[in-house]
Amino acid sequence: MQRRSLLLASMGLLSLPAAQAAATPSPATSAPALWPHGAQVQGGVARLSLGPAAARPEARTEGGIPLLVLGDPIEWTALVGIPLATAPGKARIMVRTGDGAERPIAYTIAPKQYSEQRLKVAPGTVDLSAADQARYERERDHQATVMATFSEPAPHALQMRVPVPGRRSSSFGLRRVFNGQSRNPHSGMDIAAATGTPVLAPLPGRVIDTGDYFFNGGTVWLDHGCGLLTMYCHLSRIDVKTGDVLQSGERLAAVGATGRVTGPHLHWGVMLNRTMVDPALFIAA
Repeated sequence: MQRRSLLLASMGLLSLPAAQAAATPSPATSAPALWPHGAQVQGGVARLSLGPAAARPEARTEGGIPLLVLGDPIEWTALVGIPLATAPGKARIMVRTGDGAERPIAYTIAPKQYSEQRLKVAPGTVDLSAADQARYERERDHQATVMATFSEPAPHALQMRVPVPGRRSSSFGLRRVFNGQSRNPHSGMDIAAATGTPVLAPLPGRVIDTGDYFFNGGTVWLDHGCGLLTMYCHLSRIDVKTGDVLQSGERLAAVGATGRVTGPHLHWGVMLNRTMVDPALFIAA
C-alpha cells in the first residue's frame, strides 16, 4: 500500500504527505479482494474500470441511478448491479469526472439460466383480495423509497458473512411458481433455520426500515453505503429500530415464518444501485 501511495505521489496525483497518510486504507481505497465476485450476467455484478482520476468520479446507470465507485487515483472501479430482467447484450454506464466531462463505458451482459421452483402456499397470498392488494401497493410504494437510499461514505469492504447459519433452501434467481401461477424470480437467498435463530449483520450498516409486510412478513433493511443495501424477511422478532447503527456480527432480528412462506427461514436480499443481485457473490470465502 505504501509503495502504491508513493507511486501516486510520483505521478503528481497525490502529495507526499497524503501518500504517506494513504498507507492506511480508507473506504475509497478498499482492496479489490474485498469486493464482490464479478459476474456480468443477469442478476450479477459488473466490475467496470473507470481508469485513473485525481478524485473519485461519479458514475450512473443510463437511467440516472448512482453507482458505487471504489478504488484510488490510479484506477477507479464502478460496481454495477445487473437486474434479472435485463436482456443479454450490450449495456453502458455514464461517468463524470471532476472537470465535468461525461463519457460512456460499455460492457456486455451474458445470459444466465436459472432453475424453476414450484411452491404451494395459502391461496390468499397468491390471489389477493381487494384489501390485500391495496395493502401490497401501499407497501410497494414505501419500499421503493427505502430502496432509493444512497448515502456516504462508501463501504470499506463488501464481502459479507452469512447472516444466519443453515442450509440454503432456495437460491437467487429461481423462477417461482406459486400454486401453479408464475411470479417474479426469487430476488434473494433463502436459508433454512429454526424460528428464533439470531440474524446477524453481515457488514456494518444503519437500519433504514423495519416493518411487517404482506409478502415479506417481519422485515429489516440495512444501508451499508453508496447504494449497497441488505434486506432480511419473514422475521419472528425485530431487535432494532430505524436509525440504529450496527457493526458486523451484531444481532438485528430472529428467524421466523411470517409473510408468504412455506416454513421458517431467512430470506436475505442484497441490493446494489436499486437492483437485487445474487447474495452469493458477496459471501466471503
